[in-house]
Amino acid sequence: MPPSGWATSASSPAPDVSDLRETRLTKAGTLASLGQGPYALRFDPTHRAAELQADHSDLPKGAERDLPVRIAGRVMTRRVMGKLAFFTLADESGTIQLYLERAALGESFEQLTDLVDAGDLIGVAGSLRRTDRGELSVRVASWWMLSKALRPLPDKWHGLSDVETRYRQRYLDLIVTPRSRDTFRRRALTVRAIRRWLEDRGFLEIETPVLQAEAGGADARPFITHHNTLDLPLYLRIATELHLKRLVVGGFERVFELGRIFRNEGISTRHNPEFTSVEVYQAYADYHDMLALTEQLIAAVTAEVCGGTALTYQGVAIDLTPPWRRATMHELVLEATGLDFEGFADRGAAAAAMAAAGLEVPATADTVGRLLNEAFEQRVEAGLIQPTFVLDYPLEISPLARPHRSRPGLVERFELFIAGRETANAFSELIDPVDQRQRLEEQQCRRLAGDLEAQGVDEDFLQALEVGMPPTGGLGIGIDRLVMLLTDSASIRDVIAFPLLRPEGHGG
Repeated sequence: MPPSGWATSASSPAPDVSDLRETRLTKAGTLASLGQGPYALRFDPTHRAAELQADHSDLPKGAERDLPVRIAGRVMTRRVMGKLAFFTLADESGTIQLYLERAALGESFEQLTDLVDAGDLIGVAGSLRRTDRGELSVRVASWWMLSKALRPLPDKWHGLSDVETRYRQRYLDLIVTPRSRDTFRRRALTVRAIRRWLEDRGFLEIETPVLQAEAGGADARPFITHHNTLDLPLYLRIATELHLKRLVVGGFERVFELGRIFRNEGISTRHNPEFTSVEVYQAYADYHDMLALTEQLIAAVTAEVCGGTALTYQGVAIDLTPPWRRATMHELVLEATGLDFEGFADRGAAAAAMAAAGLEVPATADTVGRLLNEAFEQRVEAGLIQPTFVLDYPLEISPLARPHRSRPGLVERFELFIAGRETANAFSELIDPVDQRQRLEEQQCRRLAGDLEAQGVDEDFLQALEVGMPPTGGLGIGIDRLVMLLTDSASIRDVIAFPLLRPEGHGG
């Protein structure tokens, strides 16, 4: 008789729960009555699947090795053939076959084959055997139910084809799609490698606030929240920049933070409202130093994570071996469109030339510099497949960057493009508090006029600049986009374990 709490006529599942789930509930009750869990407290494995596969690759067909083995994992497939059965067991490292014999297991053989389903987590003890077909197997002498799965695995356990299910039920995706597990393993290795590379060069990671009274450091629409006790509206940070700069003012010469950023913007294959970036600031440096740092850092991390600096992304070979191409925004736009924006006397002339070249001319692009950026985004950006540093941006779209030392109207800024998308952004930082105030006030005017992405005036940050900030180079790298490149992932949702999705059944 199943113990209280398991499926009985008095406690049947809800009508919308499958018959298969009810059957598994009944099996769970039977296991409990046999003293087999069905939810164990712990288990002590001695080996992992990949370790066994690697260490015993020399075991010949039909041979056995009297090595005590205890291994745990999820049952992925089952084949029962009379008095013999073969299960595939998967742990985090890989898979191994279980070799089950009625002669060795006695009556527990029937319990194992009748009560264990694909998806269940079990532990086994036994020895090693390579079958006549060459499959390394654990010859099971005893077994334990560790966790009874009430829901079945997807039919295709080698990978989920339904993209929506992969994102909504990432746990299923990770169970049945080895590539997804490898993606997130590589993501973790990438984050670790970045941190270690920076720390080895004297950079100190210091955490900055997620909740901020003024969202700044980027042109982006923030998420707004409220602190009840203080009765204070707050923003989720859109960048770590302004607080990290405060730390440079305070005397830290090399600082960084790798963490989550929040922007209340659209969702696409390249954008998620919650994403990860690393921002790096180095005193007494400029954007040329940041360019060298970016190139060295990404090349080193790629070599560590991927085994080299040559890779394939979506069928296209990409070589991250330094040095990478350097070109100004003006040069690239001239190359792609034939338009020389340095020769336009005013916005009207630039707009007319753009229209004649078949480019869109947004009304919001109200200066020659903004039109230059529009031309770049429309005709250049998508074609930058090999790593390219785009240098010297218009001043009006770079409110936190230092004016260019020799080119009026521009700033000392670069963005790195790989595979047609921005991967990094860096400045010679603006440290003149008077100039910075004027630019932030201009941004605030744009925000008051309806630009929801424009920044406001952060008075505390301006006060910090007035205390004095050394010449500084700053850099931001999008971790998600870098991981997309290193894992050959087409969408940002493939590299974020739990991307933001509209709730199922939610209209709109």
